[in-house]
Amino acid sequence: MSHPSTAPWPAPRATGPVDSVVSLPGSKSLTNRALLLAALADGPSVVRRALRSRDTLLMAAALTGLGSDVETSDEDWAVTPGRFDHDAQVDCGLAGTVMRFVPPAAGLSSGTVGFDGDPHMRTRPIGEVLAALRTLGADVEDGGRGALPFEVRGTGSVRGGRVVIDASASSQFVSALLLAGARYDEGVDVRHDGKPVPSLPHIDMTVAILREHGVEVDDAEANRWSVAPGVVKPVDHLVEPDLSNAAPFLGLAAVTAGRITVRDWPTSTTQAGDGLRDILGQLGCTVTLGDAGLTVIGPDRLEGIDVDLHDHGELTPAVAALCALAAGPSHLRGVAHIRGHETDRLAALAAELGGLGADVVEHPDGLSFRPASLHGGVFHTYADHRMAHAGVVVGAAVDGVLVDDIETTSKTFPDFGAFWSGLF
Repeated sequence: MSHPSTAPWPAPRATGPVDSVVSLPGSKSLTNRALLLAALADGPSVVRRALRSRDTLLMAAALTGLGSDVETSDEDWAVTPGRFDHDAQVDCGLAGTVMRFVPPAAGLSSGTVGFDGDPHMRTRPIGEVLAALRTLGADVEDGGRGALPFEVRGTGSVRGGRVVIDASASSQFVSALLLAGARYDEGVDVRHDGKPVPSLPHIDMTVAILREHGVEVDDAEANRWSVAPGVVKPVDHLVEPDLSNAAPFLGLAAVTAGRITVRDWPTSTTQAGDGLRDILGQLGCTVTLGDAGLTVIGPDRLEGIDVDLHDHGELTPAVAALCALAAGPSHLRGVAHIRGHETDRLAALAAELGGLGADVVEHPDGLSFRPASLHGGVFHTYADHRMAHAGVVVGAAVDGVLVDDIETTSKTFPDFGAFWSGLF
C-alpha cells in the first residue's frame, strides 16, 4: 500500500496524567441519516449542530446534486427538499454512508445518477445493496462488479416490496434500504439471511430516526425490518456528539492514569460508541456518567479484557491500542466485518501495533494480545481515521510514535491533530 508523501506526525507523549474536559463534534452517523431523511421529507427542516467533516459535506453535496438544497454555511444546516429530476454525479469519497445510503434515494430520481469515490472505495462492499435495489424495481448498472463505479437509472419511482439480503458484511446494507423505503410505492420489507448482522445499534439508530419522521417501521421480528409506504415528515434534529470519536480521548485518560470528561454525553442513545462505558470499566477505568458528561479516570495499570465487539466494531482500533498497552492478555472477537471498512482493520492493526513491538496475533474475527514493551516507530493509518485514533493513543504512552497522514481524521473530526495536541 502507498502512504502519503507528507512527513509523519509526531504523536504527543504524555509526561503525566492528562486532566481535561472536551466537547466533541456531532455524530457522523446521525448527521448523514438526518440529512438524507430531510432531503426525502415533504417540507424543509434543520439539522442542528451538524458535524462538518468530509463525509457529511459529501452527503450534503450528493443530496444537492440530486435536487435538494442543503445549506452548510452555519452550524445548523437547513435542508429544503427538491425534485430529483436530472442527471447527477455523486462523489462518495471514503464515505460508506454516501455510497450505500444515497443510491436507494437516487432510485426516486427521473435522471441517471452516477456514483464513484476514492480508489479504495472501489474495494468496499456494495453489491448486496445494488442487487436488492434491482429486486425492488430500480435500474442499476454496475458492469457486474457489485462495486463502484455504478449508475442508478431512475424513472421517478421505485416499486419496493420484499427483499432478502445478506447484511453480515455491514449493517449499512439494511439501513440504506430502510431510509428511502417509505418513499417506495410498496414500502420495503427487508429480511436478512446470513451470519449475524454486525453493529446492530446502527440499525436501531436508523429505525429510531425514521420513527421520529413519522415513518411506520416494524422491527418486532429478528432479522426483518418493514417500512410502510408514506410521507416522511420534516423534523428538526439536534445531533448528539459522536461517541465513537470519544474513544481516543477516553483512551488518553486510560493510558495516562488521567481524567477526561466528555461533555454532553447522552443518558440514552442508539450510538454504538456508548459501549465505551462498559469496555473501559473492564479495562480497569473508573467510569461515571453525570450532569457534566462522561468522566473516565485511568487506573495505575490497564487490565486485559476478553470482549465481543460485534456490535461496536468501530471502537476496535482504539480498544486494540489499549489492549496492546495492558498489563494482562486480551482477546477482541466478533469483528470479522471490519476487514471491509476503510481498510482491513484487523490486518492493519496487527501490522502496525506489531511494528511497534506489540505481541499481537491476528484471527479471522479478531485480535489477541499478550503484554509486551512497545517502542517508537511509524504507525501507518491506511487513510483510515480510526487507525489514526489507535496511533495517537499508543503515542501518548510510548516515546517516538510517528503517525502518518493524521489528516485522515478529518473524515469525522476536523483539526483533530491540533485539538489532540492541545490536551498535553
